[in-house]
Amino acid sequence: MTLDIEQPALLVGYLREHGHIGPDETPQVQVLAGGVSNRTVLVRRESGEAWVIKQALEKLRVQVDWFSSPARIHREAAGLRWLSRLAPEGTIPDFVFEDHDAHLLGMAAVPQPHANWKTLLMTGDVQADHARQFGALLATIHRRSCDQHDQVAPAFADTSFFETLRLEPYYAYTAGQVPAARAFLRDLMDDTRRQRLALVHGDYSPKNILVYQDRLVLLDHEVIHFGDPAFDLGFSMTHFLSKAHHFPARRTAFAEAARLYWQVYQYDVEVQNFDHALETRAVRHTLACLLARVAGRSPLEYLDAAERDCQQQVVIGLMQRPPQTIPELITNFLEGLQTSCPSFAE
Repeated sequence: MTLDIEQPALLVGYLREHGHIGPDETPQVQVLAGGVSNRTVLVRRESGEAWVIKQALEKLRVQVDWFSSPARIHREAAGLRWLSRLAPEGTIPDFVFEDHDAHLLGMAAVPQPHANWKTLLMTGDVQADHARQFGALLATIHRRSCDQHDQVAPAFADTSFFETLRLEPYYAYTAGQVPAARAFLRDLMDDTRRQRLALVHGDYSPKNILVYQDRLVLLDHEVIHFGDPAFDLGFSMTHFLSKAHHFPARRTAFAEAARLYWQVYQYDVEVQNFDHALETRAVRHTLACLLARVAGRSPLEYLDAAERDCQQQVVIGLMQRPPQTIPELITNFLEGLQTSCPSFAE
C-alpha cells in the first residue's frame, strides 16, 4: 500500500516500523491544511517533542493541472541542512529524517505559540521589524552562499524543480495567457537561466514564514537552487505590493514595509560578486511575478476579478518601460493603480 501520511494510522505504523518512534508509542497526528504541493502533518510525541512531516505530491492541489516530481522533497531536505548553516541562528527548523522511497521529510516543529506571517499581514498587522528581519534573513542567505560558492553551487546546481514549479507555471504559462507580456517574460526566463550567483530560496514569501517569539522562521525549501537572487526579491516584493493593492486602508503601511525590506536587504547583502544589475533584475522579476500572480497557474486567492484585471493592466504598462530601481517601482505601481483603477481608493 502506498503511504499517505494524512491517514494517521498508516503514518504511526510507518514511524514505528522505521524506528522513528517506540514500538508502543502512539503520538498525536494532526493534518495541517493550506499546502498545495505537499501533504503536511504535525506529529506530537509522548515525550513532548513535535515534528512536522511532509510528503511531496506529484499533482499539485490547484485548479489548473500542475505536475512536479515528488523527489523534490529531497531537495528541500538538502536545503534544510544547508540553510541551518547559512541562515541566522534560530531561523530554520532542525532536520530530523528523510525517506527517499516514500518521499518524506521530517523536521522539528516550530514551538507554539506562533503565527503565520501571511495571516498576520492579511489582518493588517504590518510591523516594521518583521519587514526588517525579512530583508536581513534573505540578504544573509544570499551573501553567505555567494561567499561559499565552491561548496554550495555544486550541491544545488539542478534547477529542474525551479523550472517546473516557478519558471513554467509563473512565467511560461503567463506568457501564453498574456501576449502583451510574452517577449518580456521569455527574455527574463532566458536571463534567469544564465545567472549563477547565490542560493535562491525560490519560495520566499510571507506564507512560508512563522513568527515565533517575534522572530521570523523560514519554511518550505523545495524550490531552492543556485541561481539568480533577484528572483527571490521579485517573488517576495510581489506580496507586499499585491497586499497594498488589496488593502487600500493599509496601503501606506505595506508600501513602507516594501521599501524597508529592500533597504535592509540592500544594506546587508554586501556581496561584491553581485553586479549593479541585481536591482534592475529584481524590478523585472517583481513585474513578472505581479503579473503571474493574477494570470499564471497560481493566482493570489485574495484578489478578486476586478483587482486581477487592474493589476494586469498596470503591470503590462510598466513592462513597456520598466523602472530602474525598487523604490521607483513601488511608487510607479501604486500610482498606476490610482490612475487606472477607479476602485483603488483610500
